[in-house]
Amino acid sequence: MRIIRDYTYVTDADRGASVAIGNFDGVHIGHRSVIELARAAGERIGAPLGILTFEPHPREYFAPDAPPFRLMGREARAHRLEKLGVERLYEIKFNAGLAALSPRAFAENVIRDGLGLKHVVVGSDFCFGKGRAGNAAILQEFGREMGFGVTIATLLEGESGQVSSTAIRAALSEGAPRAAAAMLGHWHRIDGPVIGGEQRGRTLGYPTANMSIKGLHPPKFGIYAVLVDVLDGPHKGQYHGAASLGVRPMFQGEEANIETFIFDFTGDLYGANLSVGLIEYLRPEATFDSLEAFIAQMDADCLRARSVLAAL
Repeated sequence: MRIIRDYTYVTDADRGASVAIGNFDGVHIGHRSVIELARAAGERIGAPLGILTFEPHPREYFAPDAPPFRLMGREARAHRLEKLGVERLYEIKFNAGLAALSPRAFAENVIRDGLGLKHVVVGSDFCFGKGRAGNAAILQEFGREMGFGVTIATLLEGESGQVSSTAIRAALSEGAPRAAAAMLGHWHRIDGPVIGGEQRGRTLGYPTANMSIKGLHPPKFGIYAVLVDVLDGPHKGQYHGAASLGVRPMFQGEEANIETFIFDFTGDLYGANLSVGLIEYLRPEATFDSLEAFIAQMDADCLRARSVLAAL
């Protein structure tokens, strides 16, 4: 997969794709249905499959001080899109110039002239251009005028209603990772490098791999049964574990992170990249009267997590 970040300088080899347009936060099953429509259109017209998205997310650009909302970072999104067979990722910088384009200017400057797209697929709720003045029907009109095809995808309905990144965030905030997974089509994962911690877990018999969740929507704080993929290094592979997500009230933590204890594992993971999948919420964060009570609870948490994961 090739990543293109400047729509004003695109090689001939990277022009002419069939793309799905959107933010694709989480790459959920609704997103994948839109991607499949772009894939099918590309196969009909002989065009590579692409994604047109924006960095930073427009919501981050217009409200930089708002609480974190993203389900995944740009690297995790790119990795998942590549696994789906996306050949061109147009990850266009969202800035004042792009935000100021009228709907017509966006269609002309970005879609037609800049990227030379042959076909685009958007959801029926798609809006674009300054002030979100353009919609899917207007884009379809521009496509007929400017020579690119447009498919408007209907929004996907799940068992509990419309599938959306908003609904997935709500499920995670409620401590319902299985409900989130039903909409995502995969376990919700937190990806990133292992960072240095206080190494307190080692002294308690529970060494953990610590990862930041900065910039991501925080799932409900507490203890989870998790699946762990070590993505690189000598310990690369898949493991089971239990993770604490939150601020560690037992030790007066301040910045939220995720600390993962990997079952039956020995080795150094500092600097390695992990992908931690949230499987089941076990309990809220808590404080304890003694370290002995804390360790006893961790023993119980791990026993329950092993049972949950063995049943997958």
